[in-house]
Amino acid sequence: MKQSTKQSHSKHIQTIEDSSIAFIPSMTQNSLPVFISEGAKLLISNFGTIVLIVAAFLIGMLWTEVRYLKQGGAGLGAQIPTTAPTTTATTQGKTQVNLTVDQVKALFVKGRIMFGDANKKVLFVEVSDPSCPFCHIAGGLNPEINKQSGGQFLMKVDGGTYIPPVPEMRKLVEAGKAAFLWMYSPGHGSGEMGTKALYCAFEKGKFWQVHDLIMTNAGYTLMNNVVKNDKAQVDTLADFLKSAMNPKDLKDCIVSGTYDAKPAEDTQTAAQIGYQGTPYFLINTKPFAGAYSYEQMQTDVTAAMK
Repeated sequence: MKQSTKQSHSKHIQTIEDSSIAFIPSMTQNSLPVFISEGAKLLISNFGTIVLIVAAFLIGMLWTEVRYLKQGGAGLGAQIPTTAPTTTATTQGKTQVNLTVDQVKALFVKGRIMFGDANKKVLFVEVSDPSCPFCHIAGGLNPEINKQSGGQFLMKVDGGTYIPPVPEMRKLVEAGKAAFLWMYSPGHGSGEMGTKALYCAFEKGKFWQVHDLIMTNAGYTLMNNVVKNDKAQVDTLADFLKSAMNPKDLKDCIVSGTYDAKPAEDTQTAAQIGYQGTPYFLINTKPFAGAYSYEQMQTDVTAAMK
């Protein structure tokens, strides 16, 4: 009986040793203890499990990032977008609102950021977020983000084909041929302080000066990585914008809370007109959901001017 048990145990050892040689070829059959062989098997099994978990986690992060970018966000860590803006009438699960000209004209009221009046033949509306990467693409003042976002967004001035729409709209407004309305909605989520600064600047006749600084690459970084929606960062924001607006005026305005309700008010209005993510444009009643090139809008602008 003892001999049989001994033979069975020896066979068990022999089997484990033989299988261990395949995993650890540098060890000899006679020198490999049973507990090391079992440990090796356990280690390999656990390692495989860990690899699968890590791979699943990374795939999940990548999928989340891709979906977020498609919705107009900058992705994890305020990264640069790599996907094209949508060219369809419905995005992010929202239904297009069919507006009338009178409804668009009704947006142009005192208390909003606007240039020109509602009687112009061409009415531009931009729903934007100072922290939104696609808004920076459409703004045309952050060539770094255009270059890093893919060939379709490479501006003509840099050898590409993309024409940022906001500067073109601004030209028509300054020429007296169109009216322009700017409103906020949290397309990326870190633009509330920037929005309040824009309202304060508009009050002082400095909207475009402040806008043009915020929409640079430095402004994009500041909005997303430093200021965000933190009122405690008002000094930092005022210092960044000091070449465009008196820092004391800006700080006093923001600290006073005069425009604290504006982000929420703008967001509500944007939803009512069918906002589908930032940037979102109206040319009269025609919606453009995304960072379209102005070339794609030109036909509608020309038709509206007749």
